[in-house]
Amino acid sequence: MENLFRLVDHEDFFARRCVWVNGPVIVGAGPSGLATAACLREQGVPFVVLERAECIASLWQKRTYDRLKLHLPKQFCQLPRMEFPQDFPEYPSRRQFIDYLESYARRFEISPNFNECVQLARYDETSGLWRIRTVQARGSSRSETEYICRWLVVATGENAERVMPEIDGLAEFKGEVVHACDYKSGEKFAGKRVLVVGCGNSGMEVSLDLCNHNAEPSIVVRSSVHVMPREVLGKSTFELAVFLMKWLPLWLVDKILLILAWLVLGGIGKYGLKRPSMGPMELKNERGKTPVLDVGALKKIRSGEIKVVPGIKRLSRGHVVELVNGDKLDVDSVVLATGYKSNVPSWLQESEFFSKNGYPKSQFPNGWKGNAGLYAVGFTRRGLSGASSDAMRIAQDIGKVWKVETRQKQRATACHRRCISQF
Repeated sequence: MENLFRLVDHEDFFARRCVWVNGPVIVGAGPSGLATAACLREQGVPFVVLERAECIASLWQKRTYDRLKLHLPKQFCQLPRMEFPQDFPEYPSRRQFIDYLESYARRFEISPNFNECVQLARYDETSGLWRIRTVQARGSSRSETEYICRWLVVATGENAERVMPEIDGLAEFKGEVVHACDYKSGEKFAGKRVLVVGCGNSGMEVSLDLCNHNAEPSIVVRSSVHVMPREVLGKSTFELAVFLMKWLPLWLVDKILLILAWLVLGGIGKYGLKRPSMGPMELKNERGKTPVLDVGALKKIRSGEIKVVPGIKRLSRGHVVELVNGDKLDVDSVVLATGYKSNVPSWLQESEFFSKNGYPKSQFPNGWKGNAGLYAVGFTRRGLSGASSDAMRIAQDIGKVWKVETRQKQRATACHRRCISQF
């Protein structure tokens, strides 16, 4: 409490509503934030979750396409202390995953403060506390709140903001241009020529969805990409890789995976898909680049229903796209499957733990804890299993301090009562 009073010296302390949080503040109510909150609940530590949207898991609820399913088997995607329902399929749909997250929040009594957008978070060295300033908008009204706490958990993750590429002539293009976060279904693109920019899992699935809705998609493949079968002999490729990495060196695991991919998918180079020199798991570990798990797009590429084209040179007036090889395409629409990025640098005033790109400077498994009570969850580039691992570590770390201090306070209170009873 002494530290709290030191904040009064700041000029803007009384300019907004201030809230003292008796535990950590968690920024973000996606899977990472929910997992951390649930683990803290299990440790008996109080917390506050701040979420800028009006719902949990806003990425999944508002910025994903209808046909999306989890790319990995459900056992690799479940959050701590709660499995998926047994009647869920091996690869739950988008709607099923949202239902799971909502059940998770109810089970662990997680009630985020919705519509609260964090504007600034900084560590106050004078008081030794974190100050998190938020803006809450409801209709035409707007209010500001400052949360003060000892621990700050950054759970906004790797996919907070869309990445909009700089493409020459984009403003002059007369066709529709949408980011994949605004793409829901290929239904409205039926009969149209659509250029998909980006050949990751989203780009491949959007191209497949467009094809299934009788559109004419072309996909831009600028660089090399690993395309792997989602399953080998009925077993998840990812599950197989995890098993092999327990016993074999990474380079050998990659060799085995690439041989299996060739046996299942055949050669892909002749279709304009060049594999990187680095193996799929090494590339994932070193650079965070996830291999494409094929769910049917490759078959459409082989048949010519999805055309593979090189990089874009520029978009011309009207509906023409000029490619780097000199070819020109007439397209009606462009879908930018160019991914997402962290937004941490826009609101966190800190430079020791987080780098300029919004990721912790320390690599997995050491990127979850900074100094002065700062934590990060969901930045491992290892999906939901990585986020769950971080969440459990964070809760245990805070829980140790919380339990020690709680016992000390209880002993002090008991001693105080004994002293009073003597008079």
